[in-house]
Formats: sequence, structure tokens, C-alpha cells
Amino acid sequence: MSGATSFTSVPIVDISGLRSTDPAEQERVAADLGAAARDVGFFYLSGSGVDESLFDRMLAATKQFFALPLEEKMRSYIGLSRCHRGYVPVGEEGVADQANPDLKEAFDTALDLPADDPDHLAGNPMLGPNTWPDLPGFAESVTAYYTAVLEVGQRLLRAFAIALGEDPDVFSRHATKTPSQLRLVHYPFNPDAEDRMGIGAHTDYECFTLLKPTAPGLEVLNGAGEWIDVPPVPGTFVVNVGDMLELWTNGTFVATSHRVRKVKEERYSFPLFFNVDYDTEVKPLPQFAPRDDRPRPPLRAGEHLFAQTAQSFAYLRRRLESGELVLPEGSMELGQFGQQALQGTTS
Repeated sequence: MSGATSFTSVPIVDISGLRSTDPAEQERVAADLGAAARDVGFFYLSGSGVDESLFDRMLAATKQFFALPLEEKMRSYIGLSRCHRGYVPVGEEGVADQANPDLKEAFDTALDLPADDPDHLAGNPMLGPNTWPDLPGFAESVTAYYTAVLEVGQRLLRAFAIALGEDPDVFSRHATKTPSQLRLVHYPFNPDAEDRMGIGAHTDYECFTLLKPTAPGLEVLNGAGEWIDVPPVPGTFVVNVGDMLELWTNGTFVATSHRVRKVKEERYSFPLFFNVDYDTEVKPLPQFAPRDDRPRPPLRAGEHLFAQTAQSFAYLRRRLESGELVLPEGSMELGQFGQQALQGTTS
């Protein structure tokens, strides 16, 4: 069973001590991170060391892109990509109810690999070059932010291992060429949004997410089945545990279900989904393997990401239906992690 409690607020964890040369200081921060991951699955992260100007430049570039006419944005349509990069129009993505698509548009990026990258040439569906619109400075500002936050993710990955009493590199050794995605998400102004979702309830498919939003709307499901508001806190990221850390810890760290609601004002959101390498086999660590009678089959990190993504995006569902794509063997349906899976809820 998950350790997530009936929390009513999300803790703030200062990780500046992870940059200390004092092992005791690193262990203190790791303990705080471990407690947040066990009890809540969500926390605010302060002390990241990321220059705020990197975010400001990316936000300005993002606003410039989403202000373009739809025809211009569709030149970068994600359905034209072979490695899931580019523009996601309203209605393309839906994780809860396909009859009511998510009320948002997005632009998806990840590790920007060269066109002759061997994994890309071999047909890997999540590794390859980014798609960039013809906007001066857009690629540079997004890449600079991505690089900085990815470094924070590497520190977090080691700290989570320390919190679990494992070798600090037990996860990091698998994070050398990851399909870690950065999404630029735009919720247009919608005066009728009070009773409608922006993103349906879900967990994230990777290890954890580092999120920076510009306005309220995020809610997280606690252990009592209640939705708790997670408003922006200046100078912080919102971090939540994803499916892979839940699987590695056999539910000790919980991939807490979350959603976006009440998005009346225009809102931008920037999640970086930190993953491990595509072919990494993820299964409960030995210390967690015997803790209950509910066996958890191993998953490959990238295959899980691809399978969940393919079930969430219209262009990939069309490819599945036509037989052009086939889900990896052992793929799970959506919603098999987090509090919703444990509680059997869907809203």
C-alpha cells in the first residue's frame, strides 16, 4: 500500500544543501525529500540554483509562439514528427475522457539529438531531434532552460537514492541519454472553465516531474481521496513522484494523481518530466520486493512512456488503429499508478 497520507498542504523542501560538499548536509536534504515522497508524493522545491532569467526568457519565447496563427503553429505539428516533438493543438491530447479533450495547447521538446543519432535512425519513438519553429531565439531559450532543470533532476535522482539507503548512483547510472520531456503548455483564457478540467486526473509516466506554472489550477489527490490545491509559490518548482519511482520502491514513493481545474485565466505551465534511459528495466528494488502480495511486473522506462503517450495522443492512436504502430509487449492501460489506482477513482 502507498504511504500517502490525508495531507492538506504540500511541503516545501530546500535542496540547496545538495550542492554542499558536506555528506551530512546532503543526507539531511535527502531525508526531507524522502519524507515528502513517502507521505505526499508532491512537494515544492526551493534552492534549485536555476537562474530565474532562464525561465523569464523561455516564457517570453513561449508566449510569442502561442500567439501565432494556428496555421503557422501547425507547421510544427507533433504528428509530423517521428519522435514525438512539436506543437500539440487543442483537442489532440486527452488522458481522462476522449469525448472531452484537454482544454490546452502545448509544444513538446526533449533531449535534442542529431538527425543521425543511432537510436533515432533505428526507429526509437521517443529519441531524436527536436522540432523547432522559425522564431529567432526560441530554440536557444528553451534549450537553456531544459539543460538547467535537467541538472537539478540529476541531483534529485541521487538524493532519492540516498533517501532510500541505496547507492547514490543506483538510479543515476541509468540516466545518460534519457527521453526526459519538457512541455510548454498554454491554457487560453476561458471564462466558462469553472466546472471543466484542463488536464484530466493522471500520474506522470517518468521518475518525477519538475513543474513551473504561472497561475493556480493544479490539484493533487491525497490519501483520503480529497483534491488539494497546489498554487504557485514564487522561487520554487512543484515536484511530483512519477510511475517509475513508484515501481522501483513498490509504492513506498507514491505517484500521486493530479489534475488541472478551474483554469479561467490564461495560464502557462512548464513541466520537465525526468526519466531514465529508454531501455532501463524498472522493477522493485530488493529491499521493497517482498513488501506485499501484489506483484508488480517489471517495465522498461521508455516503453512505458511510449505506451502511455500513444494512448493519450490522437495522432498516435490513429497509428495504432491503422496497425502502423504496435504497443510494446506488457504495456499497461492508463491510470495504473498512484492514488486513483489504489482507490479505484476516476475523477
